[in-house]
Parts: sequence; C-alpha cells; structure tokens
Amino acid sequence: MSTEERLAALEQRLRELEDREAIVELIAGYGPFVDGGAAEDVAAQWTEDGVYDVDEITMHGRKQLRAMVRSDNHQGWIKGGCAHFLGPVKVTLAGDEAIAVCHSLMVVNKGGAFEQAPDFVVRRATAHHFELVRTDEGWLVAKRTSRVLDGRAESPELLVKGARGEKA
Repeated sequence: MSTEERLAALEQRLRELEDREAIVELIAGYGPFVDGGAAEDVAAQWTEDGVYDVDEITMHGRKQLRAMVRSDNHQGWIKGGCAHFLGPVKVTLAGDEAIAVCHSLMVVNKGGAFEQAPDFVVRRATAHHFELVRTDEGWLVAKRTSRVLDGRAESPELLVKGARGEKA
C-alpha cells in the first residue's frame, strides 16, 4: 500500500470516528436540553423539517419541537423533577446519512423535595431509532421514532432495525 493510499485510508477512518462521536454527542445532549427546558437547543438537534414520532405525538419541524418543550405538560415534568437518560448509542454510518439506536429511561420524582427524601421512579423505558443526516450545521436528526418498551412487538423491532442499520 502506498503512502497516499495509507493516508487516504487513515483520513477515512478518522472521519468515521469523528462522525460517530458527533452523533453520540448530539444524542447525549437531548436529555440535558429537554430536562433543562432548552427549547431552542432541543429543536436545533433536528433538521428544519425533522420528525419526532413518539408514542403520544408526532411532531413535524422545529416549531413543534419547541412547542413540546414549552408545553404545560413538559414544564410540569421539569418542575416536578425528571431526568431523561439516553444511551449507549449504536451508530451505523452510510456516507452523509446514519442510523443510530439506543434505549432511554425517564426518571421522575414521585414525591417530596430534597429535604423530604424525594422518591424517584422510572416512568418509562423507551426504544429510540434515529435517522440522521450530515448538513452544513453538522449531523442532525431527520427522523426520530420512539416507542415505549411495554411488551408490544413494535418496540423491540425498532431496536433491532436500528442495530442492523436499517431505517424504521
């Protein structure tokens, strides 16, 4: 293998590592942003026309994502105490597109302030399937499909498709 070929292969491997890290960082940011009520930051993780299809609702575009974070329902979760934990993330790259998959847990405070020993419980465990695209802004979510892991076949199937690098 020539020096030029080795350098090209090394550059390709480095780009793939950087892409994977950028995607993992993007997904890792969701929990802190959504739990902190940072509507603009949450929306900025999606493409302008990106889709977030979650059990309760399907949101289209950044405007609807911002509205979800600012909604009374979501603000109630924040004020009561909640945490979204996502990861670890498996990423499959295909040029300027990628598929990522992970689990999440939503933990909520069921009672009391810090001084009263709050009671935290897992509200839900969810399967997440991300379709991502490379843009001028970096990697963004084009579509995120999320289903609660409640025994229906759709939820684990979503995980398997994502782990195989297949679209939902």
